[in-house]
Amino acid sequence: MADFAAWSRGIQARMESVLARVLPEAAIAPEKLHAAMRYATLGGGKRIRPMLAFAAGEAVGVDAARVEYAACAVELIHVYSLTHDDLPCMDDDDLRRGKPTCHVQFDEATALLVGDALQSLAFELLASPEACADTATQVAMLALLAKASGSRGMAGGQAVDLAATGKTLELAELEFMHIHKTGALIQAAVLLGGMSGGALAAEARTGLERFAHCVGLAFQVMDDVLDAETDTATLGKTAGKDAAQGKATYLTLMNAKEARIYARELIDDALAAVSIFGPAGQRLSDIARFIIERRY
Repeated sequence: MADFAAWSRGIQARMESVLARVLPEAAIAPEKLHAAMRYATLGGGKRIRPMLAFAAGEAVGVDAARVEYAACAVELIHVYSLTHDDLPCMDDDDLRRGKPTCHVQFDEATALLVGDALQSLAFELLASPEACADTATQVAMLALLAKASGSRGMAGGQAVDLAATGKTLELAELEFMHIHKTGALIQAAVLLGGMSGGALAAEARTGLERFAHCVGLAFQVMDDVLDAETDTATLGKTAGKDAAQGKATYLTLMNAKEARIYARELIDDALAAVSIFGPAGQRLSDIARFIIERRY
């Protein structure tokens, strides 16, 4: 995994540079909003979704310079969701990526606007001519990101999560929530990375979709385990918050050992799904293994 560690650091550095370039400078009016957008986005995060986009692009032979647009768009949607999730009306958290959350550092109204502005910027970038050479595919990419972000994706999953607080869900109900809340954007990252080069062949799309489905669920399983087992300093966010708030998690249905076994089964399925790409799919496989082995 040493080679993957170097690759992932390279993607993180690349994304930091690209995001710093596409975000409005803090000196541009409205200065406070732009400063807050940069604060929320830069200087932290695993950048898993951009990594998935670049890895999927590599699997199907897309120029990495094109994938930058999809990777940025998905990451901006992700950061917007975190900024809104942390608000007092949602999860009411004061720590994100090892620093005060946006509404704590600035104020609630500014944090709300940060999410709105990052969402708009994501679609602006994905609509750039450089994001995809094929217009029809680019329109499909925009529609895919919109669905993944909306009521039938991430926002809908968050609504289910809020409604389920204090309740015990069956496994199918829990996975329905996470397929939308977390999995939809992870699937968008994978598919958008592949689609940056044009329409995907049927076999490639099926493989990427299956991979993303399994990785998205495994990611959430491990998030639940780490939230229960890891300290706040390591996580970079408040540990144990889900249990304290009565959130439905995998650990309300199984113990940590069983959850890890389940996550491993999902990752094995993900690895099988991308075996069709041969050596070109190595980075996707590396990310899948990282998800199961990560400590934060």
